[in-house]
Amino acid sequence: MRRIAMVTQKGGAGKSTLAICLGVAAREAGESVALVDLDPMGSLTGWGNRRNGGDIMVMAASPGELSEIMGQLEALGVTLAIIDTPAGDSALAEEAIAEAQLCLVPARPNIFDVAASQGTLQKLKHRDYSFVLNQCPPQRQAPRIQQGINALADMGVLLTPLVAARADYQEAARRGLGVTEFAASGAAAAEMRELWRSTRDRLDGVAEHRKSDAA
Repeated sequence: MRRIAMVTQKGGAGKSTLAICLGVAAREAGESVALVDLDPMGSLTGWGNRRNGGDIMVMAASPGELSEIMGQLEALGVTLAIIDTPAGDSALAEEAIAEAQLCLVPARPNIFDVAASQGTLQKLKHRDYSFVLNQCPPQRQAPRIQQGINALADMGVLLTPLVAARADYQEAARRGLGVTEFAASGAAAAEMRELWRSTRDRLDGVAEHRKSDAA
């Protein structure tokens, strides 16, 4: 079972929305998906309550429960678990990092999020991680966007594509949908499908690297 944790010390980076939309895109690509809500704010749990149908399992987890829940999900045949964590310096985030094969670090294209990522990286020592540049304004070639791209790329792997600030993401989440369901032919849906492909390729690369280390 593939295991992803969404982690960042900076609030407002959009990790819960990314977890939802990435999970739906993965389900549409053939994965059996579970979303695990470690954030006391309960954004994923609320989304699951608004969603019709049981095609994606949503589970809330308390401190100390995550390892057992991961075992239960794997036994149920889940192929992808995405764990959402609270922002900030949290033992819950550390628990998720320990369980994940890959940590995704969402960051907005500004100096504050880039600086906050330094603290997150201290938690990710010896773990596999990638950045997702999120909530980018439409003018993607603006100097500050390029500066954000360069800074995050220098700090680690930056997944493609850049994710733009689009109303479709919030409206989809409000309705208990992923953006690929809400506006299947829209630009946001195309971004999320590509992000899932990049994430899957990164996960496959992590798995191959671990096999090589074990050989």
